[in-house]
Amino acid sequence: MEKNIIKAIIETAESGGFTAFSESVPGVYASGLTESEVREEFLSMMQEQADDIEEMSGERPAWADAEVQFSYAISAMFAAFPFINASALGEWIGISPSLMRRYKAGLTSPKGKNRRIIAERLSQLSDRLSEVCV
Repeated sequence: MEKNIIKAIIETAESGGFTAFSESVPGVYASGLTESEVREEFLSMMQEQADDIEEMSGERPAWADAEVQFSYAISAMFAAFPFINASALGEWIGISPSLMRRYKAGLTSPKGKNRRIIAERLSQLSDRLSEVCV
């Protein structure tokens, strides 16, 4: 039996810190000053929502015991990993450094071809970093 997986998106909050939501779990929204706080808050809110639904309907929602996979909006990635230089990353990916800085600031989001290119290159970076021997 395949495990149910919920995808949650971590974004930067306008007031600072982070927020998280999932389109698969209506009504569950979390915020925190740190990435760890928002992850914990999201999982807690998800369980509270499942408990409330079960109490009202007598049935536990299908997503209640799902595994949650968190993903970053690109501006949240830069906030969570502040040592990543947006301009240098843009050059390495092959996207205008100034556009990458706009993504970092949350002024715009990657779409279409740029979104695909960024995802592919970040995946390649992840693969290369996993080869580091320490």
